[in-house]
Amino acid sequence: MATIPITKRGAEKLKEELHRLKTVDRPAVINAIAEARAQGDLSENAEYDAAKDRQGFIEGRIAEIEGKLSAAQIIDPTALDAGGKVVFGATVELEDEDSGAAVTYQIVGEDEADLKHGLINIGSPIARALIGKEEGDTAEVQAPGGTRRYEIVAVRYA
Repeated sequence: MATIPITKRGAEKLKEELHRLKTVDRPAVINAIAEARAQGDLSENAEYDAAKDRQGFIEGRIAEIEGKLSAAQIIDPTALDAGGKVVFGATVELEDEDSGAAVTYQIVGEDEADLKHGLINIGSPIARALIGKEEGDTAEVQAPGGTRRYEIVAVRYA
């Protein structure tokens, strides 16, 4: 299985979710199934069906997270020394050459991506265009609305 890059913060979030699923959600759904069974006929018991569906979702998510964590390559952005190049985990300040708008993104793994918080997936078009570039370089991004050009203002490993 291929390794999945993930930041230290992203790995901690997955571990917290896994812990919650195992210690809170799983016992709660087991209790809900037991209560639904106690009500008698299971063939027409909507609570039982809903609890079994929820249990399937929880068990599937636990397996998914455990698989991702076992294949994870955890990268601590603060420990990076990439010589000013844009790499996984780097925080990049950009300026749109057309509009002059400034944006800041951190390049993260698929599970941690959240555009509202400036976290972009390593597989996104903008991240792929930025990887390997340095401060002062220009990155051309093939966006759905056409080609956008961004100047890299600063690269940080925070």
